[in-house]
Amino acid sequence: MLNIKKYSLLITTTLLLLTVSSLFARGVYQTNEDFISEVFSKKPPEKSSIMLSGDVRKRVSSLLGHPYGGLIVKYWEKEGRTAWILKEIGKTEPITFGIVIKENKIEKIKVLEFRESRGWEVKYPAFTRQFNGVGLEANKLNKSIDGVSGATLSYWAMTGVSRVALFLHQHQSSKSK
Repeated sequence: MLNIKKYSLLITTTLLLLTVSSLFARGVYQTNEDFISEVFSKKPPEKSSIMLSGDVRKRVSSLLGHPYGGLIVKYWEKEGRTAWILKEIGKTEPITFGIVIKENKIEKIKVLEFRESRGWEVKYPAFTRQFNGVGLEANKLNKSIDGVSGATLSYWAMTGVSRVALFLHQHQSSKSK
């Protein structure tokens, strides 16, 4: 009888710890405003937006493998750098990413808000640093990014929005020339 009580307590404690740890994974790691302020040294430019329609919408859908969830994407541009706030579904919930592009390469990517119960490991700098200096070639990232065990869907979301941000940066840069 005593062994059953110890075993039951161990299982209950383990389940409680797993539940609590997944709840702490969810949340806002950085607000959109704080991310933009950080990127532009507390002097952010005016917010701009791009309407996803026509060929742009088709290309974004091609890069993600499905239509993007919104019609308008917000971005900020200053001195050849653009910062994008993009959302993509992980498993069932959207993940908000902040992405900075300079000279058609990713300068920085961050998870700003995470709403899933799993896959939050993609927020760590050890993972996100892999994206630094990555560009877009033929609808693919030009560098292989190592995934994270247990975070496959979050990894797919992050690589998808990376491709979209790189394309939108190139698209906006070509329009301003």
